[in-house]
Amino acid sequence: MRHSALTHAAEDGANTSTLLAYSGHTSVTSLARYARVSPEALARWQEGRDPASRRG
Repeated sequence: MRHSALTHAAEDGANTSTLLAYSGHTSVTSLARYARVSPEALARWQEGRDPASRRG
């Protein structure tokens, strides 16, 4: 459950500070064990920040 909650929060765009506070972790290394963003979520995040995709 902990893995899922942190992963979903990360995929929804929560930043590192928020994820650390939410999880109670004090280091990014320990947080990384629980929050694993999928390749699909990473691609969606990158697409939303690509200046070429925002041209209309």
